[in-house]
Amino acid sequence: MDTDVDAEPDLLTELARFSDMLRHAEVGWTEAGTLARIAALEELKATVVAAQARESVAFAELRRARDRANQIPERDCGVRSGEEIGLAKKVSPAAGRKFLTTARAVVTDMPNTLKALNSGEISEDKARIMVDETAVLEPEDRRKVDTRMRGSLGPAGLRSLRAEARALAEEMDARSAAERAEKAAANRRVTMTPIADGMGRVSAILPLPQAVAVFEGLTAAAEAVIAAGGANGRGRRQVLADAFVERLTGQDSAQAVPAKVHIVMEAESLLADGLVPAWLPGFGPLPAKTARNFLAATEAKVLIRRLFTRAADGQLVGMEARGRAFTGQLRQMVVFRDDVCRTPWCDAPIRHADHADPHAAGGDTSWENGSGLCAACNYTKEHPGWKHEATAEGLSVTTPSGSTYETVSPPLMKRMRYPRAEGGSRASPREDDWRLQLAGLLEPSRAEPEESPPETEVELPYLPLTSAEARDWEEQVAVSAEAVDSAIEACLRQALAEVG
Repeated sequence: MDTDVDAEPDLLTELARFSDMLRHAEVGWTEAGTLARIAALEELKATVVAAQARESVAFAELRRARDRANQIPERDCGVRSGEEIGLAKKVSPAAGRKFLTTARAVVTDMPNTLKALNSGEISEDKARIMVDETAVLEPEDRRKVDTRMRGSLGPAGLRSLRAEARALAEEMDARSAAERAEKAAANRRVTMTPIADGMGRVSAILPLPQAVAVFEGLTAAAEAVIAAGGANGRGRRQVLADAFVERLTGQDSAQAVPAKVHIVMEAESLLADGLVPAWLPGFGPLPAKTARNFLAATEAKVLIRRLFTRAADGQLVGMEARGRAFTGQLRQMVVFRDDVCRTPWCDAPIRHADHADPHAAGGDTSWENGSGLCAACNYTKEHPGWKHEATAEGLSVTTPSGSTYETVSPPLMKRMRYPRAEGGSRASPREDDWRLQLAGLLEPSRAEPEESPPETEVELPYLPLTSAEARDWEEQVAVSAEAVDSAIEACLRQALAEVG
């Protein structure tokens, strides 16, 4: 981050000195001593959060004043302060906005919560609970609940604190419960979260009657399948999960996925026994064998498109089809390259593929000037004072305060370098095995890594190829692109002949 700090130099110097002392401090020698330090550091964390909250509120007011001075419409003054705070905290813009909202409530409306947080009596989690459970109250009523909860803040656990604060908030205003329910219903949503072992979690937050109806309907469908003898060895929970997929997608079976699903795989992992995981853009890795089994078992149409990556660092550089606007294949390339929102630390799903240098200012609709962003970050960059500078290799974000944050485009495939079997480099594929031939044509051979002394621990880089390997590969390539295409076509014809 590059920035011209216009702040209290003495405080920043003291903070730097204190941080340096903590970094180099020796650990305690006794059980009592280490526990005492843990408790003191926990209190310090709360004090730091309280200081951050005060600074965040002050920054938001300063940003609002500057926007007014720049004659920005009143409704837009300071609206992007949370995004700048998120970047300063090295978290997503959404987390920055949430922190600013919590900070405003604690600093302006909840003096007892702020005092307890500042003294280290409560944690940031407790302060956030107090803000969330009183969110529907007017400031005056919120201060009354804050005063009433003064004696419970420290002793209560998180669950007990939430229950008591919610009860008091509902007592203060009987309408708040109904307002909360209406607000929650307006925020109903469905989310998808990748989890371990090639699985994903689809979650729906619905009004309770609708949630009960959904679950009862799925349960009835699953029980009907089991009663008809259609379980085919599946347990009740498995049948229930399959019914969930079938009802939402409209397909006859859970395995026949009709929707468009992009799976990025190395040729060796797709056509042979490669170990490099597949990648679902925007969601994460899928074990190579699981991806192969999925593609082999699906009843839906499978289309294969070659993607080309730079050998040195694995960044996406080409695709078989291109377009002139951020639609079609050009948009898909941008989404594949950036994977998630390109703003530093955001990681939200990509919703917009747009110009970093605005089109209205003469920015090109090009691979280099394109960025995959979430909706909030794309709107933020259009706000006065924000500037995005992009290349295919990365993005630089400059905020109205003059701070600059940079991010680098990730490799298309996240992988380690796997050692080959003993006996030298990879052997030539058998002439009668089209799968290995095709994998060899699409996957460059890699030189064997040099052996390291047994006692030396070597860190394996998360890169598809090193620069040295890339040079070796380029020296070894003696066949033209036309010959490679012909060989690939021959392999695919053999594959189709086998299927036929």
